[in-house]
Amino acid sequence: MNYIITILLVLLIALQYDLWVGKASIVEVRKLEAALELQAADNQRLKERNDALKAEVLDLKNGLEAIEERVRTELGMIKQNETFFHVIEKK
Repeated sequence: MNYIITILLVLLIALQYDLWVGKASIVEVRKLEAALELQAADNQRLKERNDALKAEVLDLKNGLEAIEERVRTELGMIKQNETFFHVIEKK
């Protein structure tokens, strides 16, 4: 009877070894889940950035308003016969 209990106990320990210590242990699974969450958040941030860039490219391809806005803000250009007023605010 003692042999059977000993064999069953050794078998139980052997079967649970991978669960607690092996490659698929509970600790390893939790680490992988945390890494997965971080990667999903990073992917979402990159997807939003790509969507914004895609919208900007489509806007620049299809309309002149976006090009005109960029030229005005980034290059400081004005249209012909247009008066430019530069207002400096006091701090």
